[in-house]
Amino acid sequence: MLESTDVFVIGGGPAGLAAAIAVRQQGFEVAVADGAEPPIDKACGEGLMPDGIAALQRLGVTLAPQHTQPFSGIRFLAWGLSVDAPFPNSASGLGVRRTTLHDTLTERAASLGIDLLWRTAVTAISNDAVHLGRTKIRARWIIGADGGNSRVRRWAGLGSHRRRNCRYAFRQHYRVTPWTDRMEIHWGPSAQMYVAAVTGEDMCVALVSHDQRLRLDEALRGFPELRARLADAPITSAEKGAITTTCTLKRVCRGNVALIGDASGTVDAITGEGLCLSFSQALVLADCLRSGNLSRYQQEHRRLALRPQLMAHLMLTLDRRPRLQRRTLQVFHRRPEIFRRLLALHVGAVSPMHLALDGLTLGWGLLTA
Repeated sequence: MLESTDVFVIGGGPAGLAAAIAVRQQGFEVAVADGAEPPIDKACGEGLMPDGIAALQRLGVTLAPQHTQPFSGIRFLAWGLSVDAPFPNSASGLGVRRTTLHDTLTERAASLGIDLLWRTAVTAISNDAVHLGRTKIRARWIIGADGGNSRVRRWAGLGSHRRRNCRYAFRQHYRVTPWTDRMEIHWGPSAQMYVAAVTGEDMCVALVSHDQRLRLDEALRGFPELRARLADAPITSAEKGAITTTCTLKRVCRGNVALIGDASGTVDAITGEGLCLSFSQALVLADCLRSGNLSRYQQEHRRLALRPQLMAHLMLTLDRRPRLQRRTLQVFHRRPEIFRRLLALHVGAVSPMHLALDGLTLGWGLLTA
């Protein structure tokens, strides 16, 4: 049984594995524990943006082409209007099953010699150790990657946080040939539907709304065009649900403990940036551990969250505002360059400073639409 390690990661989802890989690349001995067994699944839109793929590449993670499907941009659909934009610099996103992503991260971690302790529950932490029931493993650093209801966050005294815009998400897969090379977001009066191809013959469809009772089959009645495309398509997965919210913490590290991924705060799933944010956090955290200084991680963590939080705020402004949705899409339809620049901002290709000019242009367009 393992007796000690440099870094112990609690939580073996994508965020925890990314942290373990990044830290291992800095030369640390690393162990990961999770009560589940791979592959670990979770309800999500299953679309990786170009900046997320770039972060994975820095982690040495390559997703097999036969198990993914590229998409070249984003399309908004509502009220009979359709607007879309390509990713800047001819970049591509990737649709990938969550289980495929987890398997790939697990294989990368194993290839680096990371100790993977599956079906292993962590019961407590202390100043220099992680406790697995009666077993104690000494660790110089402890990383909490155990999700939105993080116990590590509570054990480390980092539990003070603020939640906003709690919504409910449900995801299912359909066996159907992809009809577009874009990730689609269908806007309705009280819900959004996200559609992304995850292979050459499978589409992921995710519903997000404020109604915890609303399910995909019922919600599709409000999206007749999408419903028609899926009418005869076999359902290939069970419906999975999750809560999505924006949650910010005052602090994400204390002493030798640092939080990452959903344990360190969340951004509403409307941005599609949750995984990318985790991967970027992992790279920064590993660099901070190499220098032996976690205080910089606090600053960098806040900086990384600024853009996703800004985009979540902008997109949630349209939620449950049908008239504003219609007028905004009318502006995007007439001025497609605004939508292109907002997408470039979304994936980090331009500075938020560009938003000022586009905000004025969009505001004037809304007034005159």
